[in-house]
Amino acid sequence: MNTPLRAVALLLGALFLAPAFADGADAALRALYEREWTWRLAQFPLLATSTGEHRHDDRLGMVDEAAQRARRAYWEGVLRELDAIDASALSPAAKVDYAIFRAQVESSAENIRLGGHRMPLNSDSAFWSDLAFLPRLHPFRDAGDFERYIARLRAVPAYFEQQIDLLREGLRRSQTVPRVTLEGREASIAAQVKVDDVEASPFYAPLRRLPASIGAEDAARLRADAATAIRNSVAPAYAKLLVFVRDTYIPGARTTLAATALPAGKAYYRRQIIDFVTEDLDPREIHATGLAEVARLRAAMQAIIDEIGFEGDYAAFLQHLRTDPRYYAKSPDELLAQAAWIAKRADGALPRFFGRLPRRPYGVQAVPEAIAPYYTAGRYVPASEGSTEPGWYWVNTYGLPGRPLYTLPALTLHEAVPGHHLQIALAAESGEQPPFRRYSYISAYGEGWALYAEELGHEMGIYRTAHERFGQLTYAMWRANRLVVDTGVHALGWSRERAIAYMTENTALSEHEIRTEVDRYISWPGQALSYYLGMLRIQALRAEAERELGPRFDLRAFHDAVLETGSVPLPVLSDHVRGWIAARKATD
Repeated sequence: MNTPLRAVALLLGALFLAPAFADGADAALRALYEREWTWRLAQFPLLATSTGEHRHDDRLGMVDEAAQRARRAYWEGVLRELDAIDASALSPAAKVDYAIFRAQVESSAENIRLGGHRMPLNSDSAFWSDLAFLPRLHPFRDAGDFERYIARLRAVPAYFEQQIDLLREGLRRSQTVPRVTLEGREASIAAQVKVDDVEASPFYAPLRRLPASIGAEDAARLRADAATAIRNSVAPAYAKLLVFVRDTYIPGARTTLAATALPAGKAYYRRQIIDFVTEDLDPREIHATGLAEVARLRAAMQAIIDEIGFEGDYAAFLQHLRTDPRYYAKSPDELLAQAAWIAKRADGALPRFFGRLPRRPYGVQAVPEAIAPYYTAGRYVPASEGSTEPGWYWVNTYGLPGRPLYTLPALTLHEAVPGHHLQIALAAESGEQPPFRRYSYISAYGEGWALYAEELGHEMGIYRTAHERFGQLTYAMWRANRLVVDTGVHALGWSRERAIAYMTENTALSEHEIRTEVDRYISWPGQALSYYLGMLRIQALRAEAERELGPRFDLRAFHDAVLETGSVPLPVLSDHVRGWIAARKATD
C-alpha cells in the first residue's frame, strides 16, 4: 500500500466528528497546491480549457524533452516543500488534500523519470486522437474564442513535431508501445489528412454554427482563417505524422509485450499499479484474485445457462451468443435507440437509490467514425467546465456483429447512470473541493464505481431477461479476466495468443472485442486492474456498513457517502466510509 495514503487514511475517521480548523500547516499546504495548480494549467493548456480557465486557449503546450525535464524538476521541488509541512498538524480535511495532492505529484514526476512521456499513445487512444476532442472542448462564445481556437489549429504542426521527437527518443531507448498493438492504428491519423472538402473536417465543425452576435464580415473572416489553418497546418501535420508512424514508428516498435521488458520495466509496472489502483499490490496476488473471481463468475454464468435450458456446454453457449443474429442490432440507429431507452429507464430509477443527483444531463451519441474501428464498446465523455454541452455516453456502432444487445444494459449503467456520468457530474459540482481534486480522475475509484453500478442494476430492475443478466455477468467476467490477463502479460510472461485464448474461453465478448481489449491491456499496463479491484473495495465497504448498521443501514445515504468525496484513492475512500459509519452510529 502507498505509505503516505495509508498514514492519512488511518486518521480520516475523525473527519466526521472533529471540528474544522485551519492553522499554519493548512495554510502552507493550501498555498502550495494553489501555486502548483496555477503552474499546472499554464503547462497543460488543454487541461486549463477543460476546467474553465481560458487564459491559455490559444496554445497546445510544450511536450519536448526539455519541457519534461523542467516539469519533473518542478514537481520534485513541490515534493520537498510537502516534506517540510508538518502533516500531523493538518486538519482532518487537509490531511485528505495532502494525501491526494502528494500522490498526484509523485505520479507525475515518476512517470517522467521512468520514461512514460515517451509513449504518448496506446491501442485505445493517442495524442493525435485526443486532439480531435478540441472542437468539443473549446468554448465558442464570441469572435475571440474562435480566434484562439484557430491559433491552436495553427499550433498543431509544432505540437506534433515535438511528439514525434519524443517517439523517436522512445525508439532509441526501446521505450515504445508493443508493435503488435499498433497495427492499423494509423487509420485514425489518415482520416484527418484529406482536405478535399475542408468544411467536412471535424476541426471545422464549430465554424458551421457561429453565434448570431458575430457579424457577417467577421464570420466570413473566421471561416476563411479556419479553413486555411486546417488546409495549411492541421492536414499537413497529420500527413507528416502518418508517414512517421506508418513507416518508422510501427516498424521500429518493440516486439516484446510486457511492461517489465521496458528499461526499468519492473519499477514501471509497479508504478502503473500504484497509479491506477492507488495501492502497491503484488502482481501475483492480483493474478490469484482474478483467477478466484473468474471461477466464481463462471459458476454463476453456468447457472443461467442451465436456467435458459440451452442444450450444450459453456463454450457452445458462448459461440451461440457470438453468432446468432437475434442478439445484435441491424443498424447503428437501432443500437443507439436501445442504449437511449435503457438509459432513460435507469434515469427513472435513480431517486430510489441516491439522495443527490447532478444538475448536468447527458446524451447518447455514436463513437466518432475516425476512432471507432479500434475503440472500446462505449465511453463517457464529460463536458468541460462552463460548457453548454451535456455529458455524452458514446456507443460504438462500428462492426455491429461485435456489439451484442444483451450486454448493452450493463454498458449503459457503467458509462451513463448510475456510473460515470452520475459520479463525474457530481464531482464537478462539488465546488468546495480544491480544483486539483475536483478535476482529477482516479481510476480505481471511478472505474470501480462504474462497475459497481453495473451490479446495482439488478436492484434497480434494469436487467429484464436471463440473457441480460448473463450479459451483466459476462461484463463482470470481462473485468475479472483483466486481473488475470494484465498481470499475466506484464508480470508472468503471457503471450498475446494466450491472453486472447483465455478471454475467448471465459467471456462472451465477440472476437473483435476480445482482440481490441487484449491489445488495450498490453499497451496500457495496469489501467485495466483498477475496475475490478475498485469494485471489490466498494462492495466490501457496503457489506461492512450493512453489518455495522444493521436495520439502520440506508442505501441511498451510503451511495451519497461514497460519491461525496469526489475521486479519491481507495485507502482514503475506505476510511471516509468508516467515518460515515461511525457518525451514523453516534447520531442514530
